[in-house]
Amino acid sequence: MARKLRLESEGGLYHVINRGNYRAPIFRSEKTKVAFLKCVGEACEKSGWQVHAWCVMSNHYHLAIETPKANLADGMHWLQSTFSTRFNRLRAENGHLFQGRYKSLLVDSNRLGPLCHYIHLNPVRAKLCTIEELADWRWTSLLWLMQPKQRATWYCPEVALGHAGELSDSAAGRKSYGNYLAWLSEDEPAQKEMRFEEMSTSWAIGSPGFKKDLMEEHKQVAAALRQGSAEGLALRQLLLDETLDRLLARLGKQRAELAKEGKSVSWKVAIGAAMKQKSTATNRWLSENLYLGNLHEVSRKINHWLRAPDRVLARKLSITPNPMA
Repeated sequence: MARKLRLESEGGLYHVINRGNYRAPIFRSEKTKVAFLKCVGEACEKSGWQVHAWCVMSNHYHLAIETPKANLADGMHWLQSTFSTRFNRLRAENGHLFQGRYKSLLVDSNRLGPLCHYIHLNPVRAKLCTIEELADWRWTSLLWLMQPKQRATWYCPEVALGHAGELSDSAAGRKSYGNYLAWLSEDEPAQKEMRFEEMSTSWAIGSPGFKKDLMEEHKQVAAALRQGSAEGLALRQLLLDETLDRLLARLGKQRAELAKEGKSVSWKVAIGAAMKQKSTATNRWLSENLYLGNLHEVSRKINHWLRAPDRVLARKLSITPNPMA
């Protein structure tokens, strides 16, 4: 069977879902949930994503993602493959962690608020907690919405608050949002009006007109794919090139200097470390574009640099040192 198309766009909105292989409870422990959220944060940093709501259940997850760049597939490939590798390495296991390709529902901007409410109420629907306990349940973004000090930089509560009545991100506004969710959890007509039933089952979340426009775009994408996938590869290369040029500019360097300088020069390895943290660049891409040597050498040099980074370069490139690299 042919794979479904992934329709990507700048500023795209998606409800992303995936489950453990055979619905296995891959997120049973708190440690595993924390590790998954850490991977989500790294993916957001690499891809520039914003997350408007999230929920991690025992055997699946929900993410409401906005992609300023057209890079959902690239970022999701990094997220799921990286988390799977870390998960299996920790348990000395092999095999598929997730049931397959993630599901990504395209979302009309007018429906993003209801989607956030739907995701926040997921533990209540699953009877994992009561509506009174929901604000303190650790594994949805509602906890971050209610407690700003716990928020990651990639989480954005504004859409959920705004849809619930133009609420402000203040103590009063957050309290009102909790009351709004309590009302919504009991009001089935309101849930039906927001079309909760299609939030995880349809291919797109939005009006008939929104879906019609998407279907037309799908036709255009299908035609392009029949002619080859060069367009997608070219877009990925463009996004990586933009990141590289931005990092070079911070150091006052030019592309030509990459080929002229030695394979182990500190500033080149530092840019490789920054690319690893801020994009989905592979070791092969770094080897070919930064002239850092073979694939094994790329990984070894970057990990060694991260254990003892040049603090000036790290500050200029906004690199987070990793003593465990």
